[in-house]
Amino acid sequence: MFERFGEFDSADELNRTAAAELAEGDTGAILTLAKENGLDEEDARDYIDGVAGELATPLMAALGKLAVEKRELDLSGILEDWAGYIADACADSTEMAIAVRRKGKSLKMAIAGLIRFAFEHKVRVNDKIVDMVTVMHNGREVPMQKPLYLGMPNRAEAKKLLRDYYLGEEKKDDCL
Repeated sequence: MFERFGEFDSADELNRTAAAELAEGDTGAILTLAKENGLDEEDARDYIDGVAGELATPLMAALGKLAVEKRELDLSGILEDWAGYIADACADSTEMAIAVRRKGKSLKMAIAGLIRFAFEHKVRVNDKIVDMVTVMHNGREVPMQKPLYLGMPNRAEAKKLLRDYYLGEEKKDDCL
């Protein structure tokens, strides 16, 4: 991730690098820069051709970073949904898009914080519900074992935790 050009702190930083490469006539470097940062190749070509005045807006830069991080983490299920909450927040708020692009902020740390929250807020599921559940275990269907504890932030909690992580105080080595 970010092998050739490194991690950028902002769309402005990304655009300055693209402008320097364009001034040198190195269109291949611009395409590599775009790919490394999760930006669409066609947008990069539009920039090279002068159709677009910049390589990336803050939203494009944030969504590109999230795309690269998602690919590296191979997310699925609720984890993919959580990444989607971040993308939605970026689309709703330029401030959030700028924060997501910042160095030191990462999708893996944001998700780790949500997982920690889920574990710390787990609740016991009523046995009447658990009695209704069967699961596949060693190739056969068996009753769910009791007691069962689950914890998962609801959508509003997850969004608040994610906003707090990306927009809150700088904590580079800690998740949420």
